[in-house]
Amino acid sequence: MDRTEENRQEYKELQRRVKREVSKAKQKAYEELYTRLDTREGEKDLYRLARQRDRDGKDVQQVRLIKDRDGRVLTSEESVQRRWKEYFEELMNEENEREKRVEGVNSVEQKVDKIRKDEVRKALKRMKSGKAVGPDDIPVEVWKCLGEAAVEFLANLFNRVLENLEKAYDRVPREELWYCMRKSGVAEKYVRVVQDMYERSRTVVRCAVGQTEEFNVEVGLHQGSALSPFLFAIVMDQLSEEVRQESPWTMMFADDIVICSESREQVEENLERWRFALERRGMKVSRSKTEYMCVNEREGSGTVRLQAEEVKKVQEFKYLGSTVQSNGECGKEVKKRVQAGWNGWRKVSGVLCDQKISARIKGKVYRTVVRPAMLYGLETVSLRKRQESELEVAELKMLRFSLGVTRLDRIRNEYIRGTAHVGRLGDKVREARLRWFGHVQRREKNISENQGEGVQDSGETGHAVWFRDSVTEEETGVRARGSRAEDVEVLFGSDKIGQD
Repeated sequence: MDRTEENRQEYKELQRRVKREVSKAKQKAYEELYTRLDTREGEKDLYRLARQRDRDGKDVQQVRLIKDRDGRVLTSEESVQRRWKEYFEELMNEENEREKRVEGVNSVEQKVDKIRKDEVRKALKRMKSGKAVGPDDIPVEVWKCLGEAAVEFLANLFNRVLENLEKAYDRVPREELWYCMRKSGVAEKYVRVVQDMYERSRTVVRCAVGQTEEFNVEVGLHQGSALSPFLFAIVMDQLSEEVRQESPWTMMFADDIVICSESREQVEENLERWRFALERRGMKVSRSKTEYMCVNEREGSGTVRLQAEEVKKVQEFKYLGSTVQSNGECGKEVKKRVQAGWNGWRKVSGVLCDQKISARIKGKVYRTVVRPAMLYGLETVSLRKRQESELEVAELKMLRFSLGVTRLDRIRNEYIRGTAHVGRLGDKVREARLRWFGHVQRREKNISENQGEGVQDSGETGHAVWFRDSVTEEETGVRARGSRAEDVEVLFGSDKIGQD
């Protein structure tokens, strides 16, 4: 085409028309998107959109470069993959020294029922859709769509696996896992199934630059396996049988162990007993991660040692997501709950700050993503009014940001909450506390949660275990807000609140 003035004007006109059409198409697509997001069917798209906008807002999407053993930065994909393989191959095949067992344990030879179709059907029903696929690249939606054909196929497959294993795998290993499984009374057929899973097992590392070559895994449990937590619990249960005490003196969750004692000497003695019981069987107590804390300390300074190595003393530590302070306060935990709420809010701010999304949808996203992070663990904490106010102030800031208003607009808090369909956070904390109290009351009286009932602290801090006194106040508040008396009694069980 000749570059004449006439052709130039024609090109500009076509360019303007194309831009207008693209703008109209984008506008129509956005209208359809926001209309769909406002429906029940569009909820999954809403959270997917929030995650995508959160990823797009990050400066660095993936870390593709790592360092080698000598601290040199690796840039090529092949060298990065080799380094990842080298690191995990060493990590997963390093075995701690352990004392060989001289005693044996009898295997439990018993009949194991075949896997039934109704068990497979229930398992498929519990599996969630839209999840990442495994090594077979078959999503769970495929099995659900196949219906009874899938149930029959999977049941036959699983039973064939069990039958073949029973015939082929008959050796008796002496490793700790097999010993602990047999000691716990696990049927020998299931022991052999697990043995076959771990025989000649290989794995790969999936990283930002691709997938590494396969390598053998000779030590430890399978990473990411749904069975691994159960197997680890069996091993820990058997290895700690002789040193484990009743709750609350010993509390275990996965590989986290809490040892409580009334003096430093007892803590040191119990810690050494645990170290010996675990390390003689190949486990290892981390020196760098082991800490101790004194609650309302009155006996002065002192140290706790583990094999002549001084254990770090702390004033607070995080256990199961909650911060425990040595003075019995909960101020640090409240601040961390506020920070967790802001972190969750930022992750979905791409949706919450979009003015084209309705306030109702924003409120729903807030209630399902942000608020649970703020309320986590607070049902077991006795909040003061100042701390409750701190949580509510943070929540209102988030809601005002989401609705595009500021305090200068002089809009009342009640209107902000009503627009977003979000209730008062303090009320939700009290509801969670009453619900938790009801659960505790309905359980056995010898559990650790019930052991603190009615206990008062005689120290200078003046703190008390809130249990019944605090819950009596909560019941009064519930009644004042108009709850039915029978609903309150259901929460608490048959016991009357405030009675000894």
